[in-house]
Amino acid sequence: MDGLILVDKPPDYTSHTIVKEIRKYIKGKKVGHYGTLDPLATGLIIIAVGKATKLFPFFSKTDKAYFGKIKLGYSTDTYDAHGQTVSPPQEEFPSLEELLKSMKKFKGAIDQIPPPFSAKKYQGKPLYTLARQKKYIELKPSKVYVYSFQLKDYSPPFVSFKIKCSSGTYIRSIAHNLGQQLGCGAHLCHLCRTEVGNFHLKDAHSLEKIKTLAEQAKFDEFLIPLEFLLPQFPKIILTPEGASLAKNGNLIYPEKIIKILTSQESSLNSKKEKEDIYRLFSLEGKLLALARKSTEKKCLHPFLVIDSGPDHNST
Repeated sequence: MDGLILVDKPPDYTSHTIVKEIRKYIKGKKVGHYGTLDPLATGLIIIAVGKATKLFPFFSKTDKAYFGKIKLGYSTDTYDAHGQTVSPPQEEFPSLEELLKSMKKFKGAIDQIPPPFSAKKYQGKPLYTLARQKKYIELKPSKVYVYSFQLKDYSPPFVSFKIKCSSGTYIRSIAHNLGQQLGCGAHLCHLCRTEVGNFHLKDAHSLEKIKTLAEQAKFDEFLIPLEFLLPQFPKIILTPEGASLAKNGNLIYPEKIIKILTSQESSLNSKKEKEDIYRLFSLEGKLLALARKSTEKKCLHPFLVIDSGPDHNST
């Protein structure tokens, strides 16, 4: 049993707690997540099971989309509703025009400093560990990109919004910085992640549903198999000998290739990829490895072996 599970995270759960819960349902399997969600946040979190954990680099940098709500009037030390108030309460709020003008400043490429209470690490330690010890680190800002930051409703002191941004963007920091720009203080009071790359919240399952389906051994109803992942990369079907070579990370020459299949998505994304990557499959339809063209471009070199042999623990 290898693949991805789309989970609709409930509030007050950490990403680590979600992993622990899934691990209980999928016994004897390696489980990890593709990107954290703060305890306050709800929505889409992607869980990898078994060999899918090897694909983390291809999902960790994908764009994200959220729906959320910001409360104007005061700032907190965590930049969200779980923190302690750190600014004098304000009862005068900006006009709609002022709010929209400030929100525009957060579109495009921006420099952003992570919240002091965050999972980002400094010298091997999460920032929240240092912050709890009253040790606040001056970090260099990171470059992130905000594709859209839309106002959905303004009912002072609440600002409802939708945002689409690059991986690594802290929505809490945007809420905090917006409050600073407006001069009234602000913090994030609600956040729901609706998209991660091509995955959508509408396709996610609750923990309760996943538990029920797992108990009934209906894994195919919530597990996305490896073979459906990374459709932006062309699919290559190998001969049995070629499959054996791929499993051992050996070079694959043209005579070991039966067919090359290019999906519509791979065609649309071909110009975006910095390098050609191919998915290598066996005749039986199993994903074996990811490969790149060798420098000579006369063969393929598997750089990530996914199926290195029979997995007797698979379901």
